[in-house]
Amino acid sequence: MFDPISIGEFSRNNCVSICAFLVPANLLGTLLTLIFLVVKPSSLKLLTSVTVATLSAIILCLHVASWWIIGVIQAPTFILLALAILCISLNLWAIAESKKEEPWLSKIVKHTLKVRFS
Repeated sequence: MFDPISIGEFSRNNCVSICAFLVPANLLGTLLTLIFLVVKPSSLKLLTSVTVATLSAIILCLHVASWWIIGVIQAPTFILLALAILCISLNLWAIAESKKEEPWLSKIVKHTLKVRFS
């Protein structure tokens, strides 16, 4: 059965391990999304990257919420929540930007490479 109390206890008891996995997963997943936005390999790769990064950010938000539920309100919880919100925002922006003809980030990279190697 789904028991939110047990899940919350698990989250708090394994906080260091959970954060040690989710923080790099958020950062690397979002970085990969931004790289895919510039390189433009395929929509499937971009959507997969966005999905993985966003899910890890949502799980991080739920982990922070498990601490707030028991009354632990400290700087690390706000920092982790800000990181998760930033990653979600960047991933949603990347999806919106990929729908355009040529994203502005790709234009900047192409122009920089043209100027640098000309």
